[in-house]
Amino acid sequence: MKITVIGAGNVGATAALRIAEKQLAREVVLIDIVEGIPQGKALDMYESGPVALFDTRVSGSNDYRDSADSDIILITAGLARKPGMSREDLLQKNATIIKEVTSQVMQYSKNPILIMVSNPLDVMTYVARQVSGLPEERVIGMAGVLDTARFRSFIAEELQVSMQDINAFVLGGHGDSMVPVVKYTNVAGIPITELMSMDKINAIVERTKNGGIEIVNHLKTGSAFYAPAASAVEMIESIVKDRKRILPCTTCLKGQFGIQNVFCGAPVKLGRKGVEQILEINLSEDELKALQQSAAIVEQNCRNLDALLLG
Repeated sequence: MKITVIGAGNVGATAALRIAEKQLAREVVLIDIVEGIPQGKALDMYESGPVALFDTRVSGSNDYRDSADSDIILITAGLARKPGMSREDLLQKNATIIKEVTSQVMQYSKNPILIMVSNPLDVMTYVARQVSGLPEERVIGMAGVLDTARFRSFIAEELQVSMQDINAFVLGGHGDSMVPVVKYTNVAGIPITELMSMDKINAIVERTKNGGIEIVNHLKTGSAFYAPAASAVEMIESIVKDRKRILPCTTCLKGQFGIQNVFCGAPVKLGRKGVEQILEINLSEDELKALQQSAAIVEQNCRNLDALLLG
């Protein structure tokens, strides 16, 4: 198993280290355009192996040739959000970057699974699919896992219970239109509505939608990276180990939830082949409407980029 991480910033470097520590690959390659950064970070990670007890070979490069024959490629390259900037503000700039990155990696790997972390995530997943020409089940966006982790952590904080006992789904686009699904949220099987007032639930839903910008506002000069990296690695682990985890990920919907040919967050089964099944769960009328509205925003942003992709 060879995994390449594109982008040696905070998300990419943190993800590469987690992959190595979990020994999910025999080889991890960290690629970045800035000379010396991926080499230095990769060497530092590799030298932690005797202490952290892993044997994964970690290397850094500025040359996409070193990504050759990767089984999984994690794409974290692109500009990060700044205070006052929405994910959509990043649209054109990051689309240009992702188009170039995808073109490069596909020259050297025939049939990898691409996992997208760069924002706006759903649209960048679409860009990678269009440029790569890979089957749709092999191009996946990391969004719902992160948004759901935030939702679960806020519930655990409020109820003072273990995060491990909280089950939830956050669906839809990775942005202000995301849809935390209250109907399927429970604590050790107990519906969240039996443990918390709707006012409190709605407040946590709103905090979840703004979870990313809350961190951006604290950091001032950066954005979240620990939770995004952990979320991407959870997806990678399910694929590498063929665990067939049911996780909310960005995938191309083909009529599910009344959404056609749009990359949007939905519950999927993740295994060695990528997205092996999309689970069309029963949503309330309001949740279904919100999910469809979220998908419509993603679709419009994708249409806005079609000229760029054809150029």
